Amino acid sequence: MANQVEHKLQDKLLTALQKERFVLLATTDYELGSPNVSAISWVYAPDSEHVRFAVNTSSRIVENIKAHAGVVLNVIIDGSSYSIAGEARFITERMEGIPLKLAFMEVDIQEVRDVMFYGAQISEEPKYDKTYDLDAAAKLDRQVMGALKEA
Repeated sequence: MANQVEHKLQDKLLTALQKERFVLLATTDYELGSPNVSAISWVYAPDSEHVRFAVNTSSRIVENIKAHAGVVLNVIIDGSSYSIAGEARFITERMEGIPLKLAFMEVDIQEVRDVMFYGAQISEEPKYDKTYDLDAAAKLDRQVMGALKEA
């Protein structure tokens, strides 16, 4: 997909975004007007035209999106880096039935680009470990991802 602009997720990206994974989210800082990049993992694509995510209500992401809805998600899969741009909107500012205070947002995808630099590929996708109670983490992940899928 290099040098090509798509307007929806292709199959490999859709499949990759139907499970928890490491994603970078770029927003516009509401105070500075400059880019702000955050790592998130509660991400789910219900279809090829939307991506949902959840973040803590106290995250700067929330105020950034209230001020400027344009966002870019960056995901690394299949040896490449993909940029997914669109407009974010709140599904709810406080998810019900989740023990953490989380905001639930959905991005209407406008364009998808393969942004990997020429002549290279990612040799290993980013991995992360949960650093808190693993049972609590697994339970919370099931609750949040379940809510993102069912909305």
